[in-house]
Amino acid sequence: MSETVFTYAAPALKFGRGAADEVGHDLQGWGVRRVLVVTDPGVAATGSPQRVADQLTARGLEVTTYDGVRVEPTDASMAEAIEFARAAGPFDAVVAIGGGSSIDTAKAVDLLLTNPGELMDYVNAPVGRALDPVEPLLPLVAIPTTTGTGSESTTICVLDVLSLHVKTGISHPALRPRLAVVDPSLTATQPPMVTAAAGMDILCHALESYTAKWYGDFDAKRPEQRVPYCGANPISDLWSERAMGLLAGSFRRAVRDGSDEVARDEMALAATFAGLGFGNAGVHIPHANAYPIAGRVRDFRPEGYPDGEPIVPHGMAVSLTAPEAFRFTFEADPARHVRAARLLDPDATGDGPDLLPGVLTALMQDVGIPNGLAAVGFGDADVDALVAGAVQQQRLLATAPRSPTDEDLASVFRGSMEHW
Repeated sequence: MSETVFTYAAPALKFGRGAADEVGHDLQGWGVRRVLVVTDPGVAATGSPQRVADQLTARGLEVTTYDGVRVEPTDASMAEAIEFARAAGPFDAVVAIGGGSSIDTAKAVDLLLTNPGELMDYVNAPVGRALDPVEPLLPLVAIPTTTGTGSESTTICVLDVLSLHVKTGISHPALRPRLAVVDPSLTATQPPMVTAAAGMDILCHALESYTAKWYGDFDAKRPEQRVPYCGANPISDLWSERAMGLLAGSFRRAVRDGSDEVARDEMALAATFAGLGFGNAGVHIPHANAYPIAGRVRDFRPEGYPDGEPIVPHGMAVSLTAPEAFRFTFEADPARHVRAARLLDPDATGDGPDLLPGVLTALMQDVGIPNGLAAVGFGDADVDALVAGAVQQQRLLATAPRSPTDEDLASVFRGSMEHW
């Protein structure tokens, strides 16, 4: 029997320049007195977290700030944040200010402040035990400072498990923030490569949710079996299509000129729309592939990111196999793939499996994304390990419009070594 029900959920949203200045008012309305602010050193250096903390303090709230979030967080970095919060608490609310790394870390901190056990108890199987929280979480306000993460809308936090060289996550409806505050003025300090990588994350959120398996093509579920990712559906389609339309006009401009406020605003709106779409429909093969790419990086360090350990930023990792992944999924729904290509490039011509990959590679070139997996340090000898890491992401692969075999994934990775 086929599914006849889809679900939709989203946080409360406050959008616009100056929206971050109103968080104190919102928290007061919830009866909050003690607040934990979670951010990373780079965002802290911009002064934005301090400005938010100052307006919270001005309203009589007691604020503690943790600014040790690691870009692309790990189980170790999240454990440090959790230990800090447990020692500094109790708190009535958590405010995350930063990119996906800060918001995801705040979700994990919130979970472990309110529920028993340790981080791996809640990490998705088969890496962790995938336990459900048994206690309600504190109210979480997510204030993104990058345009792309979508974490302010979703039920997911992502992390690297260092000992296994794998990126995985925690997924549960309780992790969805109560309020998303999207203030485009906070993204003005993004370097071009950060804008490019985060923008590719927006794009893949929209594309993957738009091309995901249709909700009615899943087997029928009982109420207790429902998960946040229910497949493409009429509501998520609206958000995804609008996000792609905005990206077509603003993405290249935002990377080229970070002072272009109109482009920044449109990118922030596209990120919000894409997050509202994929937060319910789900993502699939490019995101599943991104986890082992990021988890197994050796020595790549992109321009504009903090010095230190090697890193393939999440949005970049997602984009590197996207052209080949969408070439593979084309036959599941050619019309959707063609429609997506023309939303992203109204001048695109043709209607075959190469159309969308061609649009994507042209965009990747224009915004400075590396030319495939080889450019970030991978080769054919890494394919088996990359496939093994992607296969662990069954929560994501279940949403793919075509179910890939291990060999299908290997072909996608091999075909992604160079794109142009």
